[in-house]
Amino acid sequence: MTEHPTSHEGRQPLAARPQERARPRQEEAPQGAAATAAIPGPSPAPHPAKGPGPNAVPNPAPGADGAAPVADTQTLSRREGDRLRFVGAATRRIARGIDLDEIVLGLCRASVPTFSDAILVYLRDPLPVGDERPVNPFVLRLRRTDRLRLADEESETGPEGERLRLPVTDPQAGLLPAADLCEIRAGGALAEVLRGVRPVFGDSAAARVALPELLGAGRTVPTGHRAILAPLRGRRRVIGAAVFLRGTDRPPFEANDLLVAAQLATHTALGIDKAVLYGREAYIADELQRTMLPDSLPQPTGVRLASRYLPAAETARVGGDWYDAIPLPGSRVALVVGDVMGHSMTSAAIMGQLRTTAQPLAGLDLPPQEVLHHLDEQAQRLGSDRMATCLYAVYDPVAHRITIANAGHPPPVLLHLGGRAEVLRVPPGAPIGVGGVDFEAVELDAPAGATLLLYTDGLVESRMRDVWTGIEILRERLAATAQLTGPDHSPPLEALCDDVLDMLGPGDRDDDIALLAARFDGIAPSDVAYWFLEPEDAAPGRARRLARRALSRWGLDDLSDEVELLVSEVVTNAVRYAERPVTLRLLRTDILRCEVGDDSPQLPRQRRARETDEGGRGLFLVNRLARRWGATRLSTGKVVWFEMATP
Repeated sequence: MTEHPTSHEGRQPLAARPQERARPRQEEAPQGAAATAAIPGPSPAPHPAKGPGPNAVPNPAPGADGAAPVADTQTLSRREGDRLRFVGAATRRIARGIDLDEIVLGLCRASVPTFSDAILVYLRDPLPVGDERPVNPFVLRLRRTDRLRLADEESETGPEGERLRLPVTDPQAGLLPAADLCEIRAGGALAEVLRGVRPVFGDSAAARVALPELLGAGRTVPTGHRAILAPLRGRRRVIGAAVFLRGTDRPPFEANDLLVAAQLATHTALGIDKAVLYGREAYIADELQRTMLPDSLPQPTGVRLASRYLPAAETARVGGDWYDAIPLPGSRVALVVGDVMGHSMTSAAIMGQLRTTAQPLAGLDLPPQEVLHHLDEQAQRLGSDRMATCLYAVYDPVAHRITIANAGHPPPVLLHLGGRAEVLRVPPGAPIGVGGVDFEAVELDAPAGATLLLYTDGLVESRMRDVWTGIEILRERLAATAQLTGPDHSPPLEALCDDVLDMLGPGDRDDDIALLAARFDGIAPSDVAYWFLEPEDAAPGRARRLARRALSRWGLDDLSDEVELLVSEVVTNAVRYAERPVTLRLLRTDILRCEVGDDSPQLPRQRRARETDEGGRGLFLVNRLARRWGATRLSTGKVVWFEMATP
């Protein structure tokens, strides 16, 4: 359907209104005539088939009252007003674009058909960013072309004289036959025009040489067609060029049209500069956010984990939400979810610092309330307005207990095996960064088969509902999902996370969302063996006998020789420095884990023993025979552990 070109304010240009009132209502104005009316040019001679054009000035009868000069003045004022309104609407449309394609599209839509019949937009390839030095050679790439479509292409009929005919168009391809790439020759005609910054007419001496260089060898503007070549200059350098074209049915460009082209080119170039800088910042922020969150979750014994992160929107990918899972000594795991206030790169950077601080604090095996206290101190050191909410929980698969401390964060939800969803009663506490506030921890049961869901407020709070309404909706959603799998089976963890995010409606994405789900499998008491050993010379021998009995009871006699050797070496090292009883614990899951604890904070280090040394080879054997091993410093000493693959 043929479009009536209108101004971007939704009204026809003033110059076109008298003629529209004279037309029958069912007759549509041709595109070329209406577009000409928006940006008037010199009045052409009336066409014999069409009669006076929309820009034709009536010839008043000569007289002494000076009517003719008054009519000319009014017409020129009206045309100048139309031009100013067009420039205002066009620049607003260009400025609405956020990314590169939207800005270029805004230029094309604003120019065609109101100002020109066709436009070609070339941009530098690659586009320089900020103060970045552009690469050589100077290459322009054809980014977009727009033109008026022929009436017969739209399956409409009309008077032959009212159809727009552009010999430079290719009706089959719908594009102007211009080269896709153009390399700017230093000192060439095109380089001089671009350096001059000001738009030039296509029939000027400089443009007659520059246009074939831009369009490609053997290509130029056909005879009778009008063109304006406008350089696109950003804040620091030329970043492209635009070519405006008019067909033979339109009045030629006039001097004031150069000012219009300059305005369009300037706003477009500044918008492109802004879009490129925004794109680079968004890329950096996205990389920052991605590196701040864990690439993958650990797989500690007795618990399964799943997580999700959703940004607030594609245009605001940076936030302060984070989650983490940190393995702790004794097969425990710390579960952390936090939310830094604000949405910016600063928020993401603060989130990274708090997450980095939480990891070594967790490694020290501090109680949850102490971890939050140290995070609060760190936030105060970062600044007086650096605040965040955080929930820190420690799960013990052997004791089937979980200890939780909260700093102003939404409470977690526990989904029991039978399908009951429970909002845990955890003291809310004050946000991190307030200072001078004590945090309180609570210890709760963590039954096998239950699922703990930690989340940020973006999941439950939005403009459409308050946080407690959202928590109740989340609880009901979890209970409904659990009913689908029956009372004896827990829902799959990954599917559960996806189902939780599906509760979000179109208006619920006001904030980014971090989600961490933990399925408690636990370790059965029959799979745990635990002893205290006095720090004496007989301790290694007793440790070997105890380990052999436990392995025999579990049917793992094939591992007896290797486990006895490694247990003896680790216990010997612990007895050498311990003053209090040494602990020995064996855990059987899909692997066999051995843990030896003592009260000495000094961590063992593997070293190469010399031939004359009597000791120093114990950790070498552990490193060669064990699947994995490590040592963790605790507030009360240390734990040395190793793992063996079970047959």
